[in-house]
Amino acid sequence: MPSQFATRPLSFTVPAESSGQRLDRFLVSVLGGRSRSQIQKLISDGHVTIDRRQARANVAMRDGERVTVVLPDVTAARADAEALPLDILYQDADVVVLNKPAGMVVHPGAGHPSGTLVNALLHHVGDLSGIGGELRPGIVHRLDRGTSGVMVVAKHDAAHQELSRQFQDREVEKEYIALVWGVVQAGRRIDAAIGRDPVNRQKMSARARHAREAVTRITQAHHLRGVTLCRVAIFTGRTHQIRVHLNAIGHPIVGDSLYGGVRRRVAGDLRAVLRLDRPFLHSARLAFSHPGGGQRMEFSAPLPSDLQGVLDGLPAWSDDE
Repeated sequence: MPSQFATRPLSFTVPAESSGQRLDRFLVSVLGGRSRSQIQKLISDGHVTIDRRQARANVAMRDGERVTVVLPDVTAARADAEALPLDILYQDADVVVLNKPAGMVVHPGAGHPSGTLVNALLHHVGDLSGIGGELRPGIVHRLDRGTSGVMVVAKHDAAHQELSRQFQDREVEKEYIALVWGVVQAGRRIDAAIGRDPVNRQKMSARARHAREAVTRITQAHHLRGVTLCRVAIFTGRTHQIRVHLNAIGHPIVGDSLYGGVRRRVAGDLRAVLRLDRPFLHSARLAFSHPGGGQRMEFSAPLPSDLQGVLDGLPAWSDDE
């Protein structure tokens, strides 16, 4: 499929829900792979305007304002290409859709200089977007290290901009499969803002002082004594969102050591969960509009063998609810 893009500045209209938010925080969310410090440098270097006026990082934005970012020339990605296996579900001139394995970090960072998804992408894909930055080419959204499943990656900057807009405007459908402790009902909606935990900086919290809106909904539920197998849809994409929200309502994800999902003692018929060495969380389905042609595209990935093996070791489930 040929690409339909030309190079142009990146522009975003501030939605009502972002009114009052700092400019740098807003740009972190819509630009998808840049850190806040990188965004602040772009602003201080004069690459960002609001309604054609130079802006400061801490300015509070207003509904309907137009934020324009003129990115400097992109340097080559400094992450090294590595011949790591990669399960590519689909690719064309604009996007790559893949099934990320659990245990793989998305991009290089502190403690993970290599062996990441980006290292694998640089080996398998020759034309990745540079908007994500030198160590995050093509990355529009992320999955946690311990989460497996479907991701989309941009192959050039205009595709990156359009996909980022779709994520920002909540046009992307994201559905996960999770095994949680306790009985949670289908139809449950969790609407709780999420921010950085003030005590443990490795965690996020639904009780943080500085938090951003987050919405999660349980779409299906299969019950077994002590646990529920859920399909979960998220309408926002906050860090650790599903893990934080399910823990906040008293149903942490089985195997999630960071958010209370690991138990030393379990009933005999649930002992299969002790095989888990990561949270039972899988990105099962992703749907978005193609950034070039506009047609709706939908991709899914089956449960990987470690999660399916746990389910196979449990008793029969009840019917869908």
